[in-house]
Amino acid sequence: MKLVILDRDGVINQDSATFIKNPNEWIPIPGSLEAIALLNQRGYRVAVATNQSGIARGYFDMATLNAIHEKMHKAVAQVGGRIDAVFYCPHAADDNCNCRKPKTGMIEEIGLRFNLELNKVPGVGDALRDLQAFAKAGCQPYLVRTGKGEETNNLSTVPPNTIVVADLAAAVQDIIAGDR
Repeated sequence: MKLVILDRDGVINQDSATFIKNPNEWIPIPGSLEAIALLNQRGYRVAVATNQSGIARGYFDMATLNAIHEKMHKAVAQVGGRIDAVFYCPHAADDNCNCRKPKTGMIEEIGLRFNLELNKVPGVGDALRDLQAFAKAGCQPYLVRTGKGEETNNLSTVPPNTIVVADLAAAVQDIIAGDR
């Protein structure tokens, strides 16, 4: 089985400094939904790993998060794709949980759920914490320049084997090119 792990905000949809708090604020980045569909067509399963501290902060509740994810699933399905699983961390940064990126708990749980070694599984993110979690879990980190990606690319602490691309569509092109 082939798997790709994606961060949500800044990779699939536009990011917001004030959080994505309802389905109306969830706006896909151009080309991202089609990129997910292309992964599916090439035999990849797709999992999303997203920090959602807005729950702990009281900005939105679980019903709202579920509605946001339902909108995302429907939007991907409309272009012929699917997201196989969505994993999220509802905790605040100071909760010291193991699932919040840059820790690896959520990424490792994805590996267990799909019964797959994470070695070299592509992990696509826009923030340093995404890349750190992917690298520590053994994934191949991809940094997109969408969302927080431009700022992240200027940091000296980006994991050394990170592949930098314009957006999710470019990451997917690189991933599928490696299959040939």
